[in-house]
Amino acid sequence: MGCDFGQARLPGARRAMTVMPEPVWRLDALLGEGPVWLPEEQALRFVDIKRGLLHRFEPASGACETLAVGGSPSFIVPADDGSLLVGSVHGLHRLGADSLGEPLATIPQPAHNRTNDATVDAAGRLWFGTMDDSEEQPTGKIWCFHRGALIEAGGAAVVTNGPAVCSGDRFLYRVDSGARTIWRHPLEGPGLLGAGEVFVQLGEDEGFPDGIVVDAEDCLWVALWDGWGVRRYASDGTLMCHIAFPCARVTKLAFGGPDLRTAYVTTARVGLDEQSLAAQPLAGSLFAFAAPAAGRPLPAVAIHR
Repeated sequence: MGCDFGQARLPGARRAMTVMPEPVWRLDALLGEGPVWLPEEQALRFVDIKRGLLHRFEPASGACETLAVGGSPSFIVPADDGSLLVGSVHGLHRLGADSLGEPLATIPQPAHNRTNDATVDAAGRLWFGTMDDSEEQPTGKIWCFHRGALIEAGGAAVVTNGPAVCSGDRFLYRVDSGARTIWRHPLEGPGLLGAGEVFVQLGEDEGFPDGIVVDAEDCLWVALWDGWGVRRYASDGTLMCHIAFPCARVTKLAFGGPDLRTAYVTTARVGLDEQSLAAQPLAGSLFAFAAPAAGRPLPAVAIHR
């Protein structure tokens, strides 16, 4: 299934979208990122990296909550001990009642680096990227955290986004945002990436690939920074659809709701001038739309050895 909502087929595999994503939480996130659906809460969690905030949205009640933790929280994921794990700057932390706890692991990286996006595979391994916070040096890479061990997996880039893992943990996708490239690597062992191949290469007029996620049909969704939308690609790299957004800096998609058929999407307003912000009043908001395929539940991170 593509993104077929009854529209006529366009040339190639791309379909037009007539349904616009709806803002479900109008907020002014500088760098909204890392959305994750927590079934036990029936709520979506996400972060604002630049403002040091953790957000929680409960669709059934419309409740919106924000917790200021400081630092640069870039992702929040469930752990197998019932806690939530947050990546921020150089550490992986448990989330306490109102702050980040002492790090479970400290990342050996340059002082100008920070954590970025993350996912969890079926084995409970946390895969996450790091990046140069000034977006100048190729000091970012992919890391793997599993049962207390932190492993450097590789994939150097200035800004590392993703990663995402396909069903069966066969392949890991990672994004080199500055090079507009999405890579696919075979997973060859605990924390080990095989030789990568280019999965998608975007052109200069298509924006920069940002956060990615794989749905239940093993199709890859990518948010487009300065690309005004999200895209869905088949497992062979064929573009299936592009969904347009009313703001330029779209950062990541997560599937939520009881059936994982609602796509929630974070956006950003950082770096936009006054004229751009006036033209994009919803920049930084959380959006949602009905997805053409279900997502996959995010496993919990295996903490203990």
